[in-house]
Amino acid sequence: MIRAFHIYKYYKGNISALSDINLKIEKGSFTFITGHSGAGKSTLLKLIYLREFPSSGQLLIEDKNTLQLSRVELETLRRHIGVVFQDFKLVPYLNVYENVALPLYINKEPNFRIRQRVFSALDYVGLAHKTEKFPPQLSGGEQQRIGIARAIVKNPTLLVADEPTGNLDYDRAIEIMDMLVDMNTRGTTVIVATHNIDIIKRYNRRVLHLRDGRIEEK
Repeated sequence: MIRAFHIYKYYKGNISALSDINLKIEKGSFTFITGHSGAGKSTLLKLIYLREFPSSGQLLIEDKNTLQLSRVELETLRRHIGVVFQDFKLVPYLNVYENVALPLYINKEPNFRIRQRVFSALDYVGLAHKTEKFPPQLSGGEQQRIGIARAIVKNPTLLVADEPTGNLDYDRAIEIMDMLVDMNTRGTTVIVATHNIDIIKRYNRRVLHLRDGRIEEK
């Protein structure tokens, strides 16, 4: 599903974030990406969920070179990718229903389909009774579950999570991770960036270790 060939990523001032990244992530797999702060985890994920692009090298997602996609092709591919963030990134002035529906509004889905998918996603994370609440009225664990609902409402084939448990206590972190593992068992390809070694040991999945922008598979 994802293949990277000699990926380099530089930022302004010729600052190197990733160096000679080569990897293959199979469809339907679950992969942890770990490493110290500044190792390049978030940068690699941004390339995978198409927020940024390589400075050189090739990144193929579903056999499509991300540097050669037209705008329409890029938007089509993005519709198949869900993203979960450490800081939730919920819109505070939108209620739970509206936050989860946001990707579908952007895709201009019909209202009946939006309602069906939103309630299905909220039911999955156990928060269908919170549709009228606003993010500041929710606990951190609830906000992250809403973040997951928003990520899966498009029925993505790929789910990318950047430190999804970083702001949660251990029990809430396990709840979130159990959901991600369950989605993987249902066929979704899942990639999780985390520095939490206890989480990695608990779930015993493939681990890619980043060090100074280079990848080392454990």
